[in-house]
Amino acid sequence: MPLSRRNGAQPGPRCTRQDEKTCDQLGWLADCAAGSRNAGACRGTPIVTPPPPRLATLVLVTPNGATIGAWPPFAVDTPWWQDIAPVVRAAREAHGVEVTLLRVLDAERAGTSGEITYLAEVAAPVVAEPWAGALDEQPLRLSYAKPGGPADDVAWALRMLSAQGLTPTAPPSQVRTWNLSSLWRIPVRGQDAWLKVVPRFFAHEGAVLAALAGERVPRLMARDGARMLMAEIQGEDLYTARDEQRVAMVALLVDLQSRWIGREEDLLALGLPDWRAEGLDGAITTLVARLGDELSPDMRRILTTFAADLPRRFADLASCGLPDTLVHGDFHSGNVRGAGLDLTLLDWGDCGVGHPLLDQPGFLDRADPDRSGLIRASWHAAWRAAIPGCDPDRAANLIAPIAAARQAMIYRVFLDNIEPAEHPYHRADPTSWLIRTAALLAPG
Repeated sequence: MPLSRRNGAQPGPRCTRQDEKTCDQLGWLADCAAGSRNAGACRGTPIVTPPPPRLATLVLVTPNGATIGAWPPFAVDTPWWQDIAPVVRAAREAHGVEVTLLRVLDAERAGTSGEITYLAEVAAPVVAEPWAGALDEQPLRLSYAKPGGPADDVAWALRMLSAQGLTPTAPPSQVRTWNLSSLWRIPVRGQDAWLKVVPRFFAHEGAVLAALAGERVPRLMARDGARMLMAEIQGEDLYTARDEQRVAMVALLVDLQSRWIGREEDLLALGLPDWRAEGLDGAITTLVARLGDELSPDMRRILTTFAADLPRRFADLASCGLPDTLVHGDFHSGNVRGAGLDLTLLDWGDCGVGHPLLDQPGFLDRADPDRSGLIRASWHAAWRAAIPGCDPDRAANLIAPIAAARQAMIYRVFLDNIEPAEHPYHRADPTSWLIRTAALLAPG
């Protein structure tokens, strides 16, 4: 199951939340200033050179947390901070030592490239330069960001594999770590098993995958709270999917969502967040008030009016005849893996309960704009077939600014639940998504 930037599959070129921000910074086609509904979508040819590689400094600690020192900065051949495998490989080549990266300590910019300092664990003291910094304790620190935490996770995964008669054929390798997940690849006979550990706000992912067993989702080999062990998925992450694959992805999602209509309470019992009208109305209104000082007066006025009008907008949305159901929450082609039309929907940590077309804007924004009309038409046709008499065309127009505001809310949830050193990944995103919401609502 190779790596998607958000999900726990494998690395490859892709557009994810973090990449949207990166591409905005680098000058990709992003038309927020022009008020396009596609603002922030990576959907064209870059007009500047790709981001430079990272320059990583590792501060070293032992498994019991004792500080050893630091290694001088070294270049890493990919720019994304959470892409850890190249850092581990570069450290091995430079120092002949295996390291486990724990978390970001400091960085000069947001999310990609530049100088970055990580905390890394080594099995025993090694030669290193003195480091004058101090390590602190944080109440929101993730278990896998602490010394010994990743080792505990890997040990659990190895026990689960052993119970199933599976023995690793090579040592487990760290692939990714950041405030949204920890990911390890464990080679076993004939496949790779994937260990994924998530923060508490994504901890329902394992329960959801268990509830969806037998559907076109990753197969759980074991789970324990925020830990999941998943089987390999053949194929590739489909960032550059063909039209027929994108249409098939939509059909797969709509079929799944239509079969969960009427089971919202079952989903909520699994721990999924509630994005139905009443809950989302209040959350968006609160967020607009909370972040109002970060917005221009015109944007604040537009969003305050939007928030006050949400009950009417949600009522109009309900009249379109598409009931609440399972929402993927981060649905785009890079979160689908497979070959041909044999597809698997990945990355269910973002899922919730709400209007099914909350999944539409993000998917269409990442598609070729010349082909998005075809995909939208097939999407709406699928819902009309599933629920005769519904009006997905009107629903899609009504929900677009709600979906953008939900993204702002989601990033604020991240920031409220991760330690301060990890904030640079998402700091600008809540305001950025509210600005995009206002752009969708602005006249003309």
